[in-house]
Amino acid sequence: MKITLIGGSQGSGAELASLARAAGHHVTVVTRGGTAPSADRIIAGDATDPTVAADAVTGADAVVVTVGGAKGVSNHRAAVTRAVTKAMQGAGTRRLIVQSSLGAGGSAAQLPGLLGLITKLLLAKPLADHNEQERAVFDSGLDWTVVRPTGLTDKEPTGNWKAYEKREEGRLGGSVSRRDLAAYLLELLTEDSMVGRAVGISN
Repeated sequence: MKITLIGGSQGSGAELASLARAAGHHVTVVTRGGTAPSADRIIAGDATDPTVAADAVTGADAVVVTVGGAKGVSNHRAAVTRAVTKAMQGAGTRRLIVQSSLGAGGSAAQLPGLLGLITKLLLAKPLADHNEQERAVFDSGLDWTVVRPTGLTDKEPTGNWKAYEKREEGRLGGSVSRRDLAAYLLELLTEDSMVGRAVGISN
């Protein structure tokens, strides 16, 4: 599979690149810095640039957006996601997975106790960006999945995680290993049961 990662130079994106390449997939990473710890191809540039976005998604079997915020830039995640979805529509690339955050889209109710309220208060600005990002995904007409992790950590992966769409399915924990999140993202790339769905994940 040819996978394009937007935001694959660090964090869960870099973890996904490593896992995907180990599984035999071809990985293209788009990064503003021009470097990435694991990639078959690196595209140096800003994914909000239509030329960069088009180059990145053309010929890909799937695109994964794990981009974070950018200093001094308002709603960076949403801007990147809008540019990428537009490029995918033009290129005919269908499969899209976007890493959002638990708390977006009213999902804070999936967190235990007061953690949901605290998340909404302390992360108001990032969550506003994620909400706009998710709207761009939902309106794209692509074969999308939105993944909303809880607090990301660099702890050793456990190989076990909880992934729920609704509070009624169960409460999520307060954190998830980036490596476990990456493993779940890779799992989603190889099946289509979660197309058109948004899911929260934690250890």
